[in-house]
Amino acid sequence: MTGETGTLDLLTFHLGNPSREEAERQLAYLAARPEAVLVLTDTAHSAGCDLLAARFTAAGYSVTYPRPARGERGVMIVSRLATEPGPVSLRYLPYRAVSVTVQTDMGPLDVVGVAVPPRDGLDTKVRRKRVFLQECRVGLPRAKSGHRALIGSFNLLESPPTPQHEFLQAFESSFNLWLSAIGYRDAFRKLYPTMPEHSRAAPTGERHRFEQAHVSVALVTALRACSYVHEPRTKAEPLTGHSALTMSLAMRPAEPLRATDPVWPRDAAPGLP
Repeated sequence: MTGETGTLDLLTFHLGNPSREEAERQLAYLAARPEAVLVLTDTAHSAGCDLLAARFTAAGYSVTYPRPARGERGVMIVSRLATEPGPVSLRYLPYRAVSVTVQTDMGPLDVVGVAVPPRDGLDTKVRRKRVFLQECRVGLPRAKSGHRALIGSFNLLESPPTPQHEFLQAFESSFNLWLSAIGYRDAFRKLYPTMPEHSRAAPTGERHRFEQAHVSVALVTALRACSYVHEPRTKAEPLTGHSALTMSLAMRPAEPLRATDPVWPRDAAPGLP
C-alpha cells in the first residue's frame, strides 16, 4: 500500500517469459496486488512481456524496462510511484540488474531489481553466471549508508550451503556473504532466522529460496514484514513456477501516480504486436 498505512510495499514476481495469454492472467493478478512497486523478473524480448509493459504504461504506471536481447532474460520495474533512474549500471547483462529511485518521508529509496542467471553444468553457463556476479560486485551500490532495497530472483542457495549441494562453486556460495559485508541484510532472515521457506520446488523435490530481498543497514529498523506468496505457483492453474515475495517498509512514500486499471479496456495499450 502507499500513504494509507504509512508503509511502502514491494513485491517481486517471476514472470517466466509468459505468452500473451499467460501475460493477460499475470496482469490481472499483478494489477490487484496492493504493493506500490512490482519487481518483475525473467522478462524476455517477447510479446507477453511487451504486453505487460504497454498495459501498465498506458494505465499511468511508471515502467522501467530495458528490453533484453533476444534469447536473454531481464527485469521490469512497475511502480505506482514516480521514479527516477537508480544507481545501478552493469556492463555485462545490464537488463538483469535494473534500478529506480522513489521519494519517501525518509529520503530517497533506491530499488534494485535483480535476476541472476541460472546455470547447469555447462561451462558457458557457469562462466556467464560467474561474470554476472562479478559485475554485481562492481556495479551494485553499497548499503552501509542510505536507503536501498535489493530484490528479485537470485538463483542462489542460502549461505552456508548444505552438504548435498557440493556442486556449488565458491563464487555462488560467497555472494550473499559479500552482500552482508557491504551492508545488506536478508529481510526474510532478519524476521525469521530459522524458519524453513522456499520459492521454487525443483522436479527432484528440492526446495530453494531463490526469491530474496535484502535491505540496507539503515532500513533494518523500518522492516515491518517480509513473506512468501505461494498462491501464484501452487494454484490449480499456476501463473508462474516461482512463489512471489512481498516486503513492507515503515516509510511513507510520495503521493502515488494517478494510475488506472491496466486490465480494462484491453485495447488501451497501443503498439502491441
